[in-house]
Amino acid sequence: MTDEPGSAAAESVPVPRSTYRLQITATFDLDAAAATVDYIRDLGADWVYLSPLLQAEAGSDHGYDVVDHSLVDPARGGADALDRFATAAHLSGRGVLVDIVPNHMGVATPRQNSWWWDLLQNGQQSRYAEAFDVDWAFGHGRIRIPVLGDGPGQLDQLKIVDGELHYFDNHFPIAAGSADDGANPAGVHDRQNYELVNWRRADDELNYRRFFAVNSLAGIRVEMPWVFEESHREIVRWVREGLVQGLRVDHPDGLADPARYLEALRRATHGAYVLVEKILEGPEQLPTSWATAGTTGYDALTDVDRVLVDPAGQADLDALELRLQGENAAGWGKLVYHNKRAVADGILRSEVLRIARLVPSDEQSNDHTADALAELLAWFPVYRSYLPLGRDNLQAAANRSIAHRPEFEAEIHRLLPLLGDQEHPAAVRFQQTSGMVMAKGVEDRAYYRFSRLTSLNEVGADPDEFAVTVTEFHDRQRARQAGFPLSMTTLSTHDTKRGEDVRARISVLAEIPARWGAVLEQLRARHPIGDAPFENLLWQAIVGAWPASRERLFAYALKAAREAGTSTTWTEQNADFEAKLDGLITAVVSPGPTPDLIIDLVSELQQAGWSNSLSLKLLQLTMPGVPDVYQGSELWETSLVDPDNRRPVDYKLRRELLTRIDDGWLPPIDEGAAAKLLITSRALRLRRDRADLFTRYVSIPAFGAAAGHIVAFDRGGAIALATRLPVGLRRAGGWGDTTVVVAGRSYIDVLTQERFDGPSLRVADVLARYPAALLVADDDDRGFPFDPTLHNSTGRHA
Repeated sequence: MTDEPGSAAAESVPVPRSTYRLQITATFDLDAAAATVDYIRDLGADWVYLSPLLQAEAGSDHGYDVVDHSLVDPARGGADALDRFATAAHLSGRGVLVDIVPNHMGVATPRQNSWWWDLLQNGQQSRYAEAFDVDWAFGHGRIRIPVLGDGPGQLDQLKIVDGELHYFDNHFPIAAGSADDGANPAGVHDRQNYELVNWRRADDELNYRRFFAVNSLAGIRVEMPWVFEESHREIVRWVREGLVQGLRVDHPDGLADPARYLEALRRATHGAYVLVEKILEGPEQLPTSWATAGTTGYDALTDVDRVLVDPAGQADLDALELRLQGENAAGWGKLVYHNKRAVADGILRSEVLRIARLVPSDEQSNDHTADALAELLAWFPVYRSYLPLGRDNLQAAANRSIAHRPEFEAEIHRLLPLLGDQEHPAAVRFQQTSGMVMAKGVEDRAYYRFSRLTSLNEVGADPDEFAVTVTEFHDRQRARQAGFPLSMTTLSTHDTKRGEDVRARISVLAEIPARWGAVLEQLRARHPIGDAPFENLLWQAIVGAWPASRERLFAYALKAAREAGTSTTWTEQNADFEAKLDGLITAVVSPGPTPDLIIDLVSELQQAGWSNSLSLKLLQLTMPGVPDVYQGSELWETSLVDPDNRRPVDYKLRRELLTRIDDGWLPPIDEGAAAKLLITSRALRLRRDRADLFTRYVSIPAFGAAAGHIVAFDRGGAIALATRLPVGLRRAGGWGDTTVVVAGRSYIDVLTQERFDGPSLRVADVLARYPAALLVADDDDRGFPFDPTLHNSTGRHA
């Protein structure tokens, strides 16, 4: 585990050459993770990348609902298991990267979170009143907790049990002296520092900051020095004691001042390798002033997906989308606006109103101010600004708001100086809120309503960008190499809407749009559910993930439908529509004409989808950045949205396949997915053991009739070639005389061990077995011949 040359960071702190993400849970704890370290080493990954480890809500599978910052979660193995895991990782030469959660804490079960319990018990007198982000004045000195059900007399259901106030399974503390006179439970409740309110009031009457619209995740003010120190003491210990070498920061956009937070983290960890889970929109760049090596890689995912999409399919798929949307057709930009505005007026109205309360105004103009703020948030073009960076985005939102709603012009001009002043509390709050509105309006709504080509509806991506040319792809990689060469690259994560190989197959539809339109028409005719765009999205998911169980497909269909909110929602469920969904999925997995039609289509898509998958993987693993392999995705990753993408991984199977490959087996491209494992292991091992071959980015030209079907680049000695648009390639008769021009040397494909002589390489020869190749010169005096079958890295742990 050595440092990537050519970067300043490499001179002072260890950085990974690649990572392998593991989801640590009660059923796959740190000791189970330690047992996979030898496999991860053999695969070739440099560091092991772990999901959050601090104590979370009981039963949490994701770990982002931390309830105690001082403990490694006992359910995940505890501190001793972390020691054992780190020892195992370091003895095998692996570093450790851990996901951390600075923005919020889990408060679903108050008793589990001592900070929150103390806050509820003691209110503004609590030591933790400063830690949580509460607007006490708005709640008349009480925190509003939205847990009461519908109907009258809900407070009559309260009980006092063992000195606590109970509302069914919800237990709350009682302030000292507030229950001593024999008052009934409802009367005792009225004396508390919290107020239990109907769950529907969270939308516009909540007075504490949340993570997005999740009432059970309460924001904390990590900008307070003592809050940072106490919430990071255990994390910092991991780094300073050498257990952990790097950190991944979850949701920095929720913080009051991400730059200041990252600088504090840098000082506390003596400059450890840090990544941020930051979504960049279009040409947006990560602030260069941040103390971070880069993002967690959604921007790279976008580039790789789109260079494999056929731009020729856009017109037909646009026309199909227009027909399906009918009179509601609005285009992506308007769809985003309407959904963001609906979120700002709906589930995030509490946050908008809180910003409005920070703006000087009289009571009569408060609603007008909130309306103008909601309009600015709905038109804001990126997740957030980082004042003084991003004032141009605020101005752009203002211009679009005024053009759309001229009646707001005066109010927006009044707001702009305040919202552009980085010291003004309204500006701080606006920055924290704009990302919430974007995430809930786009990721969790618009992505489920826009069905043109759903492989493009991915976290961090703009579905309006249909395809990327090879030239544009190369330009973006050169920029990545120059700006953030140690930023992560990824294809699948615990948050992706569709696994990488589901997207790879769906992308083939852009090459056969007429065929897809005809099949979709038949499917919709057989199983009408009355929501045409959603039907398109759902059938794409079914085709992309096929074969899949009824349980998995129905779970996805139900979640996707409720997220879309067009025919059913989480809070207002449409039983008739959901019954139709159930019937549709039942028909899909039952013998009959529907699965026969799907199987016929999948048989047409399968080889091209696999070609896309293998190309995706090679590009991601060899492009600039630090590639991450999400758990299990070294074989076909056909998961749908979480929790489907957190299913257990069969490591026994993967070990067996890797052993066969290392014994010389060149696997076929088939359902077994061993060809993907071959590419993954060979690319990871080359990056791990020959980092000197990955120090630059130069595009390689192709010549001939099929030149447009290849992406090729030289990373400084390692040459990657990948196929794009495989259906069109097949229709054109294959590679023909297409060549790529390299140096006049002999090359070995580390995937197949075949030799090719430069300077002109026939693509038909190089890609005869697989749609991707990874070439290295075999006459280099820097350690060749490279043996891709060697398991053991010469690297050293930090």
